[in-house]
Amino acid sequence: MSGKIVNLRQARKRKAREADARKAEENRSKFGRTRAERAGDAADAARREQQLERLELHRMDKEVPPEDS
Repeated sequence: MSGKIVNLRQARKRKAREADARKAEENRSKFGRTRAERAGDAADAARREQQLERLELHRMDKEVPPEDS
């Protein structure tokens, strides 16, 4: 029995850290998005909203019939 001596407390903590790291990696892939990705999506949404507002204003201008006196 000339095996490697292992400190059980350290081995248990190392195992817990590895499990936590695996769980964190799963959560990052499942839920995580970078701040840049969120900001880019927000900017795209704001740009689309502005374009929609411009289009609606343009349509409203065309729908108003000219006033005949």
